[in-house]
Amino acid sequence: MNKVFLIGNLTRDPELTTVGAENIAVCRFGLAVSRRKSRDSSSPETDFFNISVWRQQGENCAKYLAKGRKVAVTGQIQIHNYEDKEGVKKIAVDIVADDVEFLTPRGEQAEQAPGSPSGFDAETPNKNEMKPVADDSLPF
Repeated sequence: MNKVFLIGNLTRDPELTTVGAENIAVCRFGLAVSRRKSRDSSSPETDFFNISVWRQQGENCAKYLAKGRKVAVTGQIQIHNYEDKEGVKKIAVDIVADDVEFLTPRGEQAEQAPGSPSGFDAETPNKNEMKPVADDSLPF
């Protein structure tokens, strides 16, 4: 089974493009993920991943995320072999996201570059946000 779960911060603003004749949306961004400190190291090491998010979820990522935002990504690892301009064989490791959960709370400043959006706008979806329900509308 090819499954990966990562939590980290965006290293750059998301880039939204479309592909194919159907103009399917794909959003790409970098993710920095810290590893736990080893006994020999005084600071944690960081791994950098390229993330691709497709269709509506990709459009939401492009709309609501910015450099520095914290996200949880669940997806699959894809490995690509290619040759660079000089003919040197290279290997690229990418993550194709199945799910991206926004972890930076609304209105909270993230570690971001100057000029990046400072907070989510009022329409930001939040899976965990509960809305009050009137008692008379409950079926029991």
